[in-house]
Amino acid sequence: MNALMISIAAFLVTAALIVLLRPVALHFGLVDVPNARKSHSGKVPLIGGVSIFATLIVLFSGHLLFTGTSPTELSAFLMATSILIVIGVWDDLRDLSAYARFGAQIVAALIMIYGAGIMLVDLGELNFLGGTLYLGYMSVPFTIFATLGIINAINMCDGLDGLSGSLTLTSMLGLGAANVLWGSYDLIITVMAASIAGFLCFNMRTFWRKSAWVFLGDAGSMMIGLTLTWLAISMSQGPERVISPSAALWFLMVPVFDAVSMMLRRIMRKRSPFKADKEHLHHVFLLAGFSVSETVLIMTGLSFAGVIVGLGGVYLGLSDAVMAIAFVCAGMLYFWVIMRAWQVMQFLRRSICRRREGSVHVDLGYSDRRRIAGRHYSGPERRCDQDRRKAKANYSSKHK
Repeated sequence: MNALMISIAAFLVTAALIVLLRPVALHFGLVDVPNARKSHSGKVPLIGGVSIFATLIVLFSGHLLFTGTSPTELSAFLMATSILIVIGVWDDLRDLSAYARFGAQIVAALIMIYGAGIMLVDLGELNFLGGTLYLGYMSVPFTIFATLGIINAINMCDGLDGLSGSLTLTSMLGLGAANVLWGSYDLIITVMAASIAGFLCFNMRTFWRKSAWVFLGDAGSMMIGLTLTWLAISMSQGPERVISPSAALWFLMVPVFDAVSMMLRRIMRKRSPFKADKEHLHHVFLLAGFSVSETVLIMTGLSFAGVIVGLGGVYLGLSDAVMAIAFVCAGMLYFWVIMRAWQVMQFLRRSICRRREGSVHVDLGYSDRRRIAGRHYSGPERRCDQDRRKAKANYSSKHK
């Protein structure tokens, strides 16, 4: 089968599986229930990841059957992703501990390393003395660290309808474009990209559907995170590398920036870097009055910009040092924006209002910080501040 036929088949199989598995998920309780950190209403099935994984099995089996291709890498890939799917579904049903999730992710990373021979051997030409910076005995631990980082970065981005899928699809298409331009056909990219596109048809908000019909679930976000790591490493290592290691970072820009910024922010506030909150970039956009669809579009645009920079750097032959330094500078700018979100939104003629969260159980609001700093703030912000304090006072009086 050619790439187009495989893409169409992956899209249709994923869509069909979502429709078939949705009532099964509702029956067995594989659903996401609204809570203080989740704004959706009703029980939403968590079968996006399971449907994508089932599509992988169907398409990969058919490809191996009709082409006789060596199953070594594909078998290792399915083995690694199957572990994450099982643990992810279990976590969606029973809420496993962080140790269990990290353990499964480490096992999946080891399968990638020793089963498929995919690991970070070098970081490109970053050696200050000239030449390639080899990792040596640090290759395996560094690869595991990078794998866990990307997997959990994707999981952190899975906070709005269509957001995680849109970001990962953009990265997949960017890596696919790099393969078309400078590499060779990759079955994993083709099937995964088409499957994610099929999933997004049921996960994104549309004119005829005001909320997601299904979610990825932890199973899906972990599987996609591993897939992106797998592709980025395999394409940036070895003598026939398609992209440089520094360029690969740009294809994962938004999830990496968001995860690192949030962890640094929590540490600076003397909180656990793994404790979930509602201060990611997509939360900032929502507080500033952007709709869910607008937020997803903006962040997907940022991800697309990162892909363009990555492709442009490879096309222009920019050095690894230049690409890495530019990535770090862009990350510092991202962190500055997150730490001064109310200033940036004021510049964009937007005011951040915590009342939009619909909950009084929040950290110190941006408008509060402006008041404490003794700075002037606008009438709408002041009214928002007053409404928020009244809501909190009413809540406290009712629950004494």
